Amino acid sequence: MKSLAALVVTLTFSLVGQAVAYAPATSPRPIKRPGTETVAPPIVGSVATATAEAPRRSPRPQRRPGSRVVTTAAIETAVTQATGPVTEAAVSRSPRPKRRPAVRTATVATPAPTPVSETRTRRQSRRGSVCGVREIRGQKIDPIPGRLPGCGISDAVRVTEIAGVTLSQASVMDCDTAKALNRWVETGVKPAVGRLGGGLSSLRVAAHYSCRTRNNQPGAKISEHGKGHAIDISGFVLKNGVTISVLNGWRDPVQGKVLKAAHAAACGPFGTVLGPNADRYHQDHLHMDTARHRGGSYCR
Repeated sequence: MKSLAALVVTLTFSLVGQAVAYAPATSPRPIKRPGTETVAPPIVGSVATATAEAPRRSPRPQRRPGSRVVTTAAIETAVTQATGPVTEAAVSRSPRPKRRPAVRTATVATPAPTPVSETRTRRQSRRGSVCGVREIRGQKIDPIPGRLPGCGISDAVRVTEIAGVTLSQASVMDCDTAKALNRWVETGVKPAVGRLGGGLSSLRVAAHYSCRTRNNQPGAKISEHGKGHAIDISGFVLKNGVTISVLNGWRDPVQGKVLKAAHAAACGPFGTVLGPNADRYHQDHLHMDTARHRGGSYCR
């Protein structure tokens, strides 16, 4: 078996060697067919090829029949006729745009700031006021206990000025009475006096808080004066120094008119108003208190 295999290998190598010995040196080229021309393929991207194939000049468009040829000279002539000769100075200056009309914008008015001096004055004016009313000047005092049953003031104030009008003496009362007095002076006394004697200057106070009975009569009820609800006014002092007194002026044709108008104006702010026509106890003053009655204000 080994000799047979060796014989096969020897024969195989012998045949391969003969095939290599008779192999051609070059491979045969194909035979050219009749009627065909050999064309060399163009070199892609060659500059010479692109230049050869490109035309020498780009074709100019043909003019359409009936169209007019507009020359540069014709354009310049038309511009000169419309705007005048074009100069270098004119060209160097660019035309300025027309001014646009002013557009009004709505503005929100802001309030002017309050001057510091005015603010300081208001603050100072409130500093001396009582009962929450700037026109009532004075000071708040401690509650007043009564030495008699029914007397005393829980919210006592001592008033020195009402509606810009001074009191002849500092008067003690409660805030309801002070407010009623302020309203009476502002809406009743000032209009009644008007410009007479230059206007109202001060009030003559005959009585204010006093823990006593009515008209100082023994055994009588506690007066409204003992509760801080009342004040007695005996006259009005004018700015020229003249005093209109209840005692001397009630029946005077001029002063009486002022006093009676003030007396009538007190009915409303006050619950009780008594004057010279009420009784013998009120011949020289106007009594006013804030006691309220079922039938409304009591005025005599």
